[in-house]
Amino acid sequence: MRTTLTLEDDVAALLQHVQKKHKQSLKEIVNTALRAGLASMTKPPEARRPFRTRTLNTGLRALPNIDCTSEVLAVIEGEGFK
Repeated sequence: MRTTLTLEDDVAALLQHVQKKHKQSLKEIVNTALRAGLASMTKPPEARRPFRTRTLNTGLRALPNIDCTSEVLAVIEGEGFK
């Protein structure tokens, strides 16, 4: 397939650098780079270990059941504040 590409300056410079280093044609370098890039873009992501948060025993709780708002407010603001 024949096509025209417009390369950005940094990409063109990298291609020229690799071309000189490997002594290959621009066509070979571009095809190799595209194959490698497209292969990495199309493969499924690697499985990662799930993140785990370790628990820490902080001793006694300063607040009672935090699901009960009135109990929490009573501890924070004092019983006489109601």
